Amino acid sequence: MKHYDLIIFDWDGTLMDSIGRILACLRNVARDMGFIEPPEAAQRDIIGMSLAQAMQTLFPGRPSQEYPLMQQSYRDNYQRQAHVATPLYHGITELLTQLQQLQYQLAVATGKSRPGLDRSLQQTGLDQFFHLSRCADEAHSKPHPDMLQQLLAHTGVPASRALMVGDSILDLQMANAAGVAAVGVSYGAHSCEKLQLQNPKAIISEPLALLSVLTA
Repeated sequence: MKHYDLIIFDWDGTLMDSIGRILACLRNVARDMGFIEPPEAAQRDIIGMSLAQAMQTLFPGRPSQEYPLMQQSYRDNYQRQAHVATPLYHGITELLTQLQQLQYQLAVATGKSRPGLDRSLQQTGLDQFFHLSRCADEAHSKPHPDMLQQLLAHTGVPASRALMVGDSILDLQMANAAGVAAVGVSYGAHSCEKLQLQNPKAIISEPLALLSVLTA
C-alpha cells in the first residue's frame, strides 16, 4: 500500500551534485566583494535559500546597495562554470523512473530561480519526470512552508500524503512547518547528524534507498 501520493524533491544537493559548484561561487563572491570568506559550514547552511536571503544571511550588516552586487557576482560566477556539466547523483534517473512507473506524482521545491531550474531540467533530461515545481522567485524562501503549501494546493494532495526529500535542514524545517513528512539525504549540504535534529522520517545515504523507505 502506498503511504504517499506526492514526492517533492529539493534540487541542489539532492538530485544534482552541485554543492561544490555552489561553494566555489560563494567563495568567489567574497573575493569579488573584498569580504572575508565565511566558514564553509556557514556557506552550507544557506544552500537552498533564495539568493537574496542567502546573501543577507551569509554577509549580514552590509550596506543595502551591496546586496544586489553580491547577487550579480554569484550569478556571474555560476554562469562562468556553465560549460562544465554538473552531474546528477548516481541512481537519480533510475530512482525517478521507478517512482514514475509506480505512479507517484513528482515535484521540485528549490531555492533556484525559475530560469535556473528550467535550464537544469532541460539539460539533465529530468523534465520528463517533473511537470510541477516551485522556485525561490515564486514563493517565500525556505524554510517558510509556502513552496510546499502551493504544491499541495495545486495538486489537491493533503499534507499527510506528501513526502519532502532534501539534503538541507532548510528542507526538513520547511516540511515540518507544512505538516509534511520528510526524508533527509546525507550526501549533500548537511551531515546525517545535523539532519537528524529535524526528526525526519528517515535519512538515506544514496538515492535508490528512498525506495525502501517508501515500502517500509
